[in-house]
Amino acid sequence: MTTFSENLAALEVADNIQTIELLDANANLVGLIENKQGSQGSVRVYYHLFKKYGSINVEAAQDGLSIYAEHTTDAEENPGKHPNIDRLFSIIKHNSPLTLRIN
Repeated sequence: MTTFSENLAALEVADNIQTIELLDANANLVGLIENKQGSQGSVRVYYHLFKKYGSINVEAAQDGLSIYAEHTTDAEENPGKHPNIDRLFSIIKHNSPLTLRIN
């Protein structure tokens, strides 16, 4: 099994992104991921998923969980510790895809 660091190294750099706004089916802002210490990896993961799938749908969320690797297991064992991973679990559970607005 590859680690999150290894998976992240294979993703496109997203240094030009300041924020990713997460929008629900009604275009309501439901989340924000800032490109800052502690969430830079999530910016790259969500950006990759958006480019690959066009939205963060169930298939994209499942792919995202595999990219997060060991952090996915930690998120399952510690709900709330990894909100960007928790969001992917929610998308899968509720079949509630998100659209992204990249800034």
